[in-house]
Amino acid sequence: MSKIGSNAKDLTRLAVVAALYAALTIALSGLSFGPVQFRIAELLTLLCFYRKDYSVALILGCFIANCFSPMALMDMVFGTVATAVAVIPMFYVKNIWVASLLPVISNAVIIAVELYIAFKEPLWMSMLTVGAGELVVITIVGCPLFRCVLEKNKHFMELIGSQKKAANKTA
Repeated sequence: MSKIGSNAKDLTRLAVVAALYAALTIALSGLSFGPVQFRIAELLTLLCFYRKDYSVALILGCFIANCFSPMALMDMVFGTVATAVAVIPMFYVKNIWVASLLPVISNAVIIAVELYIAFKEPLWMSMLTVGAGELVVITIVGCPLFRCVLEKNKHFMELIGSQKKAANKTA
């Protein structure tokens, strides 16, 4: 495949992921925003474990989704930073279960600070509620989904353009 075709394919892949993140977050806004969040689109952060350039798509998708948040300006800053802190290093982590904790921790801390600034919500309580929602979506649902179903699907791994072989990853 030519370099142009490869770049177009990669750009298309990233655009689709960014749009999917934004669309899922906005469509499920009742679950996506607030002190207890079950942002289903966060499952997509695990793509960064397999291919580092998905971090760009997820940061952009998060920013776009947060434009539609009830706290748009604050979420555009805090939420996007929380996503960036989580997804940029994810590719370099050797274990998907450990990698899944990066967005749990970054969102628990950064979004809790945002809620404290905006509403004077108790910091530790916000860390627990936001972190719990992230833990459920990404670690409890996402990791088994990726490890037990998606990694075993050769076509899915080709579709996402995985830069790592699943067999090299530890459970």
